Amino acid sequence: MHKEVSYRWYVLSLTALFGVIWALLAISPVKRGDWLMENLLVIAFVITLMASHRHFLFSRTSFTLVFLFLCIHEVGAHYTYAQVPYNAWWHALTGQSLDEAMGFQRNQFDRLVHFSYGFLLAYPIREGLLRFVPVRGFLSYFLALNLILSSSAVYELIEWIGGAYLGGDTAKAFIGAQQDPWDAQKDMAMATLGATLILLSAAAVNAYRHRDAALEWANRFKQPYRLSLS
Repeated sequence: MHKEVSYRWYVLSLTALFGVIWALLAISPVKRGDWLMENLLVIAFVITLMASHRHFLFSRTSFTLVFLFLCIHEVGAHYTYAQVPYNAWWHALTGQSLDEAMGFQRNQFDRLVHFSYGFLLAYPIREGLLRFVPVRGFLSYFLALNLILSSSAVYELIEWIGGAYLGGDTAKAFIGAQQDPWDAQKDMAMATLGATLILLSAAAVNAYRHRDAALEWANRFKQPYRLSLS
């Protein structure tokens, strides 16, 4: 019972914290139209989680990873991905230009978000697969990687369709290509790289510990007795 209460407080605390962050970043975004477009999927995702919470629960690890990704995404939605002033923030902290030091010719925040999509969400996706799909071992990691890649491709198609429909500055802000003809391919590559790194790390940790934490969490929901959350 104590573990169940502890888990619920953790989830509620992160949910409340995200609500505060979302509300603050919803104030005077750079482009309100782009902010609305970027938040459509977020709102749908949050509603889905809330509606299914009695039947599906992420582990603390997965819930934390999802929380971190959504926070990074909301920063991009507030400023638009192409205008997040990370270089100004870095310069204020260090007195140096991060873009100059790294040789960046464009705003790289959108690359960070796409990398984070794979790095932060591949683990929760695999955790869900282990619960609902009869896969184990290598295949579970491989399917999680494929879902990251395929969903990244779907998102790029949504950007294309949305950009074609919106037109003007709102379309440019939503797509965030910054005149890079290979932007979509690079975004998908970054998501795939992030997913590959986290899944390889998870596989290495599982092999070293001789246990699979994501599988153990998924198996708890298949027990005939009441779930004890931890």
